[in-house]
Amino acid sequence: MTELDLHREANSVVPEQIREQIRDQGVEYIYYQTVTLNGRIMAKVVPAAQLERNLDRGVFMHRSAAADFQETVGGVMLGGGAQATEFVAMPDLDTFAVLPWDTRIARFMCTIYEPDHRPEIGGRTFAADARGHLKRTHAAFTQSTGYELKTGCEPEMTWFGPQTEVKSRAGTGPSYLYNELERVREIYTRVMGYATAMGFEMVEGDYEDAGQIELNWMFDRAEITADRLVTYRTICAQVARELGIKASFMPKPMQGSMGSGCHHNLSLWRDGVNQFAEPGRKDFHLTEVARHALGGILTHASNSMAVMGSTVNSYKRYWDPGQFAPTKVNYGFDDRTCSVRVPSVGRVEYKLPDAAVNPYLSHTLLLAAMKDGLDRQIDPDAVEATQLPLNLGEAVKKFTEDDVVWGAFPTEMSELIRDLRTDEWSRFCGAVTDWEREQYLDFLP
Repeated sequence: MTELDLHREANSVVPEQIREQIRDQGVEYIYYQTVTLNGRIMAKVVPAAQLERNLDRGVFMHRSAAADFQETVGGVMLGGGAQATEFVAMPDLDTFAVLPWDTRIARFMCTIYEPDHRPEIGGRTFAADARGHLKRTHAAFTQSTGYELKTGCEPEMTWFGPQTEVKSRAGTGPSYLYNELERVREIYTRVMGYATAMGFEMVEGDYEDAGQIELNWMFDRAEITADRLVTYRTICAQVARELGIKASFMPKPMQGSMGSGCHHNLSLWRDGVNQFAEPGRKDFHLTEVARHALGGILTHASNSMAVMGSTVNSYKRYWDPGQFAPTKVNYGFDDRTCSVRVPSVGRVEYKLPDAAVNPYLSHTLLLAAMKDGLDRQIDPDAVEATQLPLNLGEAVKKFTEDDVVWGAFPTEMSELIRDLRTDEWSRFCGAVTDWEREQYLDFLP
């Protein structure tokens, strides 16, 4: 049996809970969703009456959807082009959820496969499916090391529109201000309410900077956290539509204000026990497992930036003085300027991913880096504190030079990541910006 056949077999027994939700909440339509390499959600909408058919057949999409149908500056469509075959997206039963803002509609997230009819590769997993690849990578990591990766993300993002503007007294900032939380009460209550209805365990939130809000949910297995992060973005987009404002996950939307990161808090577990924590200890501390995993993360941090900072705009965070964005490969105990912060509990906080990160790619790279650290017992104190890339062009070059980073993905996926980032950098380098016009239009020669 192929991987696709096995998925069909798993879908042959539908949990009664799904049928009850469809019936009791009056679900009429279902979104079948996939996630691109840029972290965007693609979807087809199908009448709920076709559920049995789609559980067996899936839905078909053009394979260039995995690369957002992006054409390079040279006119080449990445991911396959007009003559390429489709892929088949199979719904994962455990991702079923009814949309709380319109209970006529539900969603499945899907794993992607090559269609049955393709010679030799029919029924195999689709090489550019970042979401499916993370699940497989995590399973292989656990089989090899005995550890399970649990993570929690800190999804900073910025809201623009009426009632979101902030005026701060010179020399001060709005972080944690009660009045600012009250100003955006309608935003956070709707976002947290919708998230809770979709199965999140929301734990806390705060006001970070002008228009910037961070709302957190409970940590879980890496692939579950990744699914929740991309779902969270759709929730924020929905709330923005309802309120007539804009929800932005742009890493650096304004100069002089904090950039938006997406710190990954992570730990390795075995048999329900956190292997980053030593029983009875509450001080700043790293177990041997944590030290070696951290050593791997630091070793490959610089070469991972094409994923952790995936846009041209990502690198603006490092050029604006007075921010907390890291600029070097280093770690520190409760030091928020470092690439990795070690708080006084059994986790490490990886600060390089930003608000635009594809969490399936970032978690896959973390698994690969930690495995290398565990296998080679890398000492984090022996890792050189090198400078991080300061633009996307540098980051792409480093991505291609690291066998662990490049090899964390199927070759087709690594090549697509490289080509997507290279094309974005090329387009930016050829763009004439407002800054250039201000600097040169009236002042040359």
